[in-house]
Amino acid sequence: MKFARITINQNQMGGVPCIRGLRIPVATIIGMIADGMTEAEVLAAYPDLEQGDIREALRFAADAVRERELPLIDR
Repeated sequence: MKFARITINQNQMGGVPCIRGLRIPVATIIGMIADGMTEAEVLAAYPDLEQGDIREALRFAADAVRERELPLIDR
């Protein structure tokens, strides 16, 4: 799967995946959504973002954990 809005540059933000070359890590956007922020609230917090950036960040995160074994703790 290709991600047109996700960039990785070793010379920017330590090479973590970011949105369109901006210094906004994908993990930051995913964390905001996970914390219960709406897309509108995320866009207000980062005016350089577009709605498509948030959607692609979510797809990127989903792809990152797809079909991989993750250590789960039984409780």
